[in-house]
Amino acid sequence: IAFACLLALAVANEDANVLRSEQEVNVDNFKYALKLDNSVDIEQSGQLHGEEWKVNGQQSWTSPEGEQVAITYVADQNGYQVLSANPPLPTPPPIPEAIQRALEWIAAHPSKD
Repeated sequence: IAFACLLALAVANEDANVLRSEQEVNVDNFKYALKLDNSVDIEQSGQLHGEEWKVNGQQSWTSPEGEQVAITYVADQNGYQVLSANPPLPTPPPIPEAIQRALEWIAAHPSKD
């Protein structure tokens, strides 16, 4: 996922000049950093813990409207999780109470198939 995001940013910024590009890849860890002259700034690092990777990263840039955008995230055994975002990411509305009760009932009464 992270590589796809980086690739998309690189393609979208093909006219940008690279101010900083660093990569370090080892068997059990990696670091990556990219800074372009059009405000794109990306850093990512990963560490192997047993058989699972934990990846921390941040991305920031200036939108076409001139707004500063930044995302800090972690990806691990629990999936991709945004730790902070500016502007804040939209959040879904709460699950209606009747739906929540139905989901809990389904979880408590699994299919016998």
